[in-house]
Amino acid sequence: MNLPFLRNLPGLGRRPLFKVVATSEATATGAEAALQYLLAELPELLMAAVVAVDSGQVLASYATQPQLWPSTAAPFWIAAVQQLQASQVAQDSELEQLEEILITLPSQLHLLHLTPTRQYLLCLAIAETDTNLALAREIMRQASDLTTKTLI
Repeated sequence: MNLPFLRNLPGLGRRPLFKVVATSEATATGAEAALQYLLAELPELLMAAVVAVDSGQVLASYATQPQLWPSTAAPFWIAAVQQLQASQVAQDSELEQLEEILITLPSQLHLLHLTPTRQYLLCLAIAETDTNLALAREIMRQASDLTTKTLI
């Protein structure tokens, strides 16, 4: 029997399967701050990651399921962002900046959110039944702002 509210009780919640932090102390601190904020605001999240757009390096990540591996998916996320940005250039819509990509799956929602400086990509996976999409988007914006302030 699946009882979602039990995950929020101390000792019964999901534990992270892995957490990766970059070697650069300044970058790791900012990326970790963003992850801690996301975990505090969305304790039911399935996966979260901060990725450097220029290198595709996962600076910090958190996951609760083994099939959600941010370091494997990061190159594809970056490629999707670059393709959409190239599409905007080709359509002469450079005044509009890509902010977010939403990927919907039958049971999950994946949000890819660029920071205002376009240097970092915040990635989030949530269960469709556990989280309100509008709330998740707003929390991602706030985490994005936090990441920008701490990483620059």
